[in-house]
Amino acid sequence: MTADKKVLMGRIGRAHGVAGQVRIKAFTADPLSIADYGPLTDPSGRTYRLTDVRPGKEVVVARIEGVGDRAAAEALNGTELYAERSQLPPDDDPDTFYHTDLVGLEARDETGAAIGHVDGVYDFGAGDILDVAPKAGGKSVMVPFTRDAVPQVDIDAGFVAIRGFEAFADTSADEDESP
Repeated sequence: MTADKKVLMGRIGRAHGVAGQVRIKAFTADPLSIADYGPLTDPSGRTYRLTDVRPGKEVVVARIEGVGDRAAAEALNGTELYAERSQLPPDDDPDTFYHTDLVGLEARDETGAAIGHVDGVYDFGAGDILDVAPKAGGKSVMVPFTRDAVPQVDIDAGFVAIRGFEAFADTSADEDESP
């Protein structure tokens, strides 16, 4: 079910030095473990093997096999690095989820009725937020990914239950705003 999904593991930034090293913003729990997931790929399918990963300031610095100079490293700036979902370890904590496993799940209300689907998962600094596209169309609804708001997640059955969806979808306050 989720084995064929790709998971964003990091994004290559600027070159580091003149020997082809790059800075990488890692999205892994332990940034230094980004190379532990095996070869990573970009959206086009090109493979990248990371070596000599070490900490940098707010990033990791690494070598990429086949990249030997600054010009080649600079050409990779902005490249997103993905791993197959199947390369990631299973999480034994029933309350922990990979974002990629949540995207696409059906969203249901307290009665079990379908109200939309999870279109994305974001973290703006205060915790994860589910971006729910309503079944009826219209603007997406941001729902805090907390046990109160999302009391049930069933990856195998393909849904999340959302408590009080109407309150999150209420846009009446937006209508009264004037510039």
